[in-house]
Formats: sequence, C-alpha cells, structure tokens
Amino acid sequence: MSTTDSEQPSSPIDVKTFWSAIAAKPSAVAVVTAADANGPAGFMALSVAHLSADPPIVTVSIDGRTSALATVRSAGHFAVNYLVRTDEALANDFSGRTERQGADRFEPTRWTTLATGAPILADSICAFDCRLEEMIERNGSVLALGRLVDVRTGEGDPLLFFRNGYR
Repeated sequence: MSTTDSEQPSSPIDVKTFWSAIAAKPSAVAVVTAADANGPAGFMALSVAHLSADPPIVTVSIDGRTSALATVRSAGHFAVNYLVRTDEALANDFSGRTERQGADRFEPTRWTTLATGAPILADSICAFDCRLEEMIERNGSVLALGRLVDVRTGEGDPLLFFRNGYR
C-alpha cells in the first residue's frame, strides 16, 4: 500500500516494529568472516544481497558496533558462509548468544580459505569469497561492497531464520 499526495503519511516505523517485520521474512543464515594479522573474526550477517552480476558484487550490512568490522576493514576482504541446518550451535556462537568469542569460534578442522584468505566454513552450503571494494556508513551501520573472487558450494539443507527462530 502506498501513500498518495492527499493521504497523510503513516507514523514512522519504530525499531521494534522494524525488527518484527524483518523476522517475518525467511532468510538463509550466513556468517561473515575475515582474517587479518590479529587472527580470524566473524559475525552473524544482518543482511546479505547481490548488487550486480557483472562485475559480481555482494553487499553485507554490518552493525557499526560489531568488533569484527575492524578486521574486515584491515583485511580488505570478507567471506559469506551460508550454514547447513545442523549448524545452529555455530550460528549461536557468531550471533553472540554463547560465551564463545573471537578466534575461539574457529575450530581449525572446520575452516579453510580460498583466494582472499578469509575463513571459509568447509561444510557450508555456499561460501562467497570477496575482496572489499567499498564501505558506506549510514545510521550506525556499514554497507560493505565486495567483489566476488571465488566461490565454494556444498551439500545439505540450509539453516533458515524465520519469526525469531531457526528452521
């Protein structure tokens, strides 16, 4: 429903209403990772989308308070790792719902790298390896634009987030 010139605009959407609406949209659970001289870092993605196919550009929305943002900036790369249905525990680690933080979330046997050196989850459904091209800051968040330089696809059913829970 849109507003015409003769209609009064509706009241602004508050943060709680916004997040309730976002939670009603099913989405694949993705962990974004990067690694620099201080080691690996990662976070649960707020939003991931493709911007263009030629060149292949992926966008990631990053909360400005996320500690891994500094690693993405200094490394100049990031990877988007889409999780399999059985990876709820890993999703909880990267969303801050557990005590595990920083490099402790990266079990060496589960992670590898591709072209950029960003951590790639070996058993992910799909992983995009991106070279950071630009960061746009707005309203306490950063939109990172990355050129896809390598990709890895796997098997299994995806872990989805819908209505505040995993599916």
